[in-house]
Amino acid sequence: MKIAMMTNNYLPFIGGVPVSIQRLSEGLRREGHQVTVFAPAYKEQMEDDNIMRYHSLIQGIVNGASVPNSFDRRIEEEFAKGDFDVIHVHHPMMIGWTAVYLARKYNVPLVLTYHTRYEQYLHYIKASCLQRAVPLYMKNYMKFCDLVFAPTPLMQDYLYRIGCEAPVRVLPTGISDSSFQADEAVASALRSRLLENGGNRRRYLFCTVARLAREKNLEFLFRVLSGRKKTKGTSDFRLVLVGEGPEEKHLRKLAVRLGLEEEIYFAGRVPNGEIKNYCRASDLFLFSSRSETQGIVLLEAMAAGTPVLAVRATGVSDIVVNGVNGFMTDVSETEFEETLDAMLQSPRGHLEKGAADTARMYRVQDIARCAADYYKMAMAAHEYTDTIATEKFLLHKISGIL
Repeated sequence: MKIAMMTNNYLPFIGGVPVSIQRLSEGLRREGHQVTVFAPAYKEQMEDDNIMRYHSLIQGIVNGASVPNSFDRRIEEEFAKGDFDVIHVHHPMMIGWTAVYLARKYNVPLVLTYHTRYEQYLHYIKASCLQRAVPLYMKNYMKFCDLVFAPTPLMQDYLYRIGCEAPVRVLPTGISDSSFQADEAVASALRSRLLENGGNRRRYLFCTVARLAREKNLEFLFRVLSGRKKTKGTSDFRLVLVGEGPEEKHLRKLAVRLGLEEEIYFAGRVPNGEIKNYCRASDLFLFSSRSETQGIVLLEAMAAGTPVLAVRATGVSDIVVNGVNGFMTDVSETEFEETLDAMLQSPRGHLEKGAADTARMYRVQDIARCAADYYKMAMAAHEYTDTIATEKFLLHKISGIL
């Protein structure tokens, strides 16, 4: 098959959607399919014959992101040359409407992955009144789709609940084989360095990976750790915070205010291939976000054999199983702190094994094969629908003549 992946953001911009697209595209190519990613241009970007870079209105905004120009004429020019079998779009705005236009004009099935609960990001534009409008917008957009992918079963239920009329199938982001191959020597060195405290070695190392933004709920995690330090009367831990974002200055100040300036290590941006070593070095992976549709970082931590303690939320509940690969709590600082202490005081070998076993269920090649089967289903359904529409048109014409 020839597949056109269309996105508003892509590498080198770091985020869940670019990672998901890259992994799925590579997996599909290994299965023998041709995949072209239509992505915006960046100041410092990777060049690849499989990536069609269209124009960006603005480059180099927050964290190196770009504002794409989805009206760039080169998108259609390159698409028309490709003779694509299916369009897989990853955003319902901007490039999303370009994808709808191309799908209609060239009679190609359109598939959407619903990556993000967009209403949970409205604090950026101070538009809480849109909380109800976003699901309605999504419902209307998905009418143009032949098939919709949801990262988890809970998201599948949500899409049907808001009135999605297209078939919805579960297709999570895959985990690459390299995610299971942490470097033990590097992980050990990281652990020793990060636990060192002026000659007094801390006992526990925690890790979390998140964009430093309000929706990731990191203040909650900071308060929990502050509570643990006060409860114990001493510091026996360190948290490695991997990621960057608009809330970094605020979070650094909060860490000082809570007396955690020595306990929280801001690692900043870490290459995706190295995150597994930070996870492997840690006793537990802590996760406080409530805005995930899948939680790729949870699976990456599990692939490194690291149990998870997370706040219960969509995208988390589909992955974390209490007592098997980690634990979930409600958004309660007391419950989270108590569960954290209980996990540290108990043997964790079975949780480590359970975490690795869970991650193996999400290997990228298995996900790619599943995606290819779903594309074929969308193509067949699209052809059937097109045939029915043609027959109705002809019957209408014939009845008019008669």
